[in-house]
Amino acid sequence: MTNFGYTLMTEQSGPRELVSYAVGAEEAGFDFEVSSDHYSPWLVEQGHAPYAWTVLGAVAQATSRVDLMTYVTCPTLRYHPAVVAQKAATLQLLAEGRFTLGLGAGESLNEHVVGGGWPGIATRQSMLVEAVEIIRRLHTGDLVDYRGEHFDVDSARIWDLPDIGVELAIAVAGGRAVEHFAPIADHMVAVEPREDLVESWNSTEGATPIGPSGAKAIGQIPICWGPDQDAARKLAHEQFRWFAGGWPVNADLPTPAGFAAASQFVTPDDVAGSIPCGPDLDAIVESVSAFWKAGFTDIALVQVGDQHQQAFLDEAARPLLEKLRAASGG
Repeated sequence: MTNFGYTLMTEQSGPRELVSYAVGAEEAGFDFEVSSDHYSPWLVEQGHAPYAWTVLGAVAQATSRVDLMTYVTCPTLRYHPAVVAQKAATLQLLAEGRFTLGLGAGESLNEHVVGGGWPGIATRQSMLVEAVEIIRRLHTGDLVDYRGEHFDVDSARIWDLPDIGVELAIAVAGGRAVEHFAPIADHMVAVEPREDLVESWNSTEGATPIGPSGAKAIGQIPICWGPDQDAARKLAHEQFRWFAGGWPVNADLPTPAGFAAASQFVTPDDVAGSIPCGPDLDAIVESVSAFWKAGFTDIALVQVGDQHQQAFLDEAARPLLEKLRAASGG
């Protein structure tokens, strides 16, 4: 059975609106909700970047059924892993067991703001491995002293811990990341519907295999539903043209101005080629199907733009979920 989620896109909506959308998504029937964790929007046209952890705390109280997740938090530069361990434990208590801590190696856009520089990918992956070890140790409730290559922890203990713990999902984009993170993660996160990532994960020694009774493979796909196809294409280009750059570019650009410059020659046709736009729900289903065909168990939808969020939840979400579940066999 494939689970379908709704993305709380902090880059395009304010905090109160995000909580309202979270309630609406639960009522519409989504299985889970994920939240981005950004200090800046990708583009100035998006116009928002509230603090994800405050929003998720409010969402945990405003909802009762949907699972919640960060998609994803970087626990190495803007946040120290000991702080991430504390707030993840607190959020799990507030969510009564519905929270998964999604982690990744980060993007320069969000992490450079604290003045710590932007390391190369090998260093960032090494830092994330160390951060996961610290988080795991602190989630035991023991007093932790730690001296590592990248981080130190001095006499730290998490005093409020959920009995069931906090599962960790880690973002991967290639074979080297899978090799590093599959043995230490509970679940896989990826933004491309790549079957090779699932296969590599399942063949990595020490990894929990992806499947109905094992690890989850959690994907994410943008859509731009709207009653008018041309208007939806225009909105997707305005708000999501940064998406065309691909992960190697997106990870390293430091500012919204950089993303604007990098995407200045991306056309509405380019964007519409990768993001389904308009009222055709079957076209959205076809795009989303690439993920479950690749072996992903959980797929979060990003409805592009704040303008149509409420209309999407009120008018399109329920019939879309019916179509998605029928097409995926769930």
